[in-house]
Amino acid sequence: MALALLLTTTAATFAANPLMGTWKLNESKSKFAPGGAKNTTVTYVPAEGDMIKCTVDGVDKDGKPIHWTWVGKFDGQPYEIEGSPSFDMLTYKPVNDQTNRTTATKDGKVVMTGTITVAKDGKSRVVTLNGTDASGKKFTDMTYYDKQ
Repeated sequence: MALALLLTTTAATFAANPLMGTWKLNESKSKFAPGGAKNTTVTYVPAEGDMIKCTVDGVDKDGKPIHWTWVGKFDGQPYEIEGSPSFDMLTYKPVNDQTNRTTATKDGKVVMTGTITVAKDGKSRVVTLNGTDASGKKFTDMTYYDKQ
């Protein structure tokens, strides 16, 4: 009985989080940093326990496919990323029901910060990122996603 209640509560928590699900890049509404990668599809699904898995697919500046995954919690703590050459740890920290702040690090150094805001109707989200690329150049990126 306790396990059933825990599973129901966990499922309700994930279902209530507007970030969960699959998001498709809307290039026409986005503003990309020159030479930046494009995350064309981002998916958030429940993972083992109370963890969340984020899977990102896209293309790098040369048009080559990229794929990385993150498994963690939206609790402000860093969790490891697998497959990203740009960063190795990622943190999500809720600001309110619709917004998360994110911080990406590489070898312990912050390389990117951002804000992810889901629209009140849950049908779209905007991701604003500020960071420093591998060559030390600062960038700002604003990407728009539609929920699938």
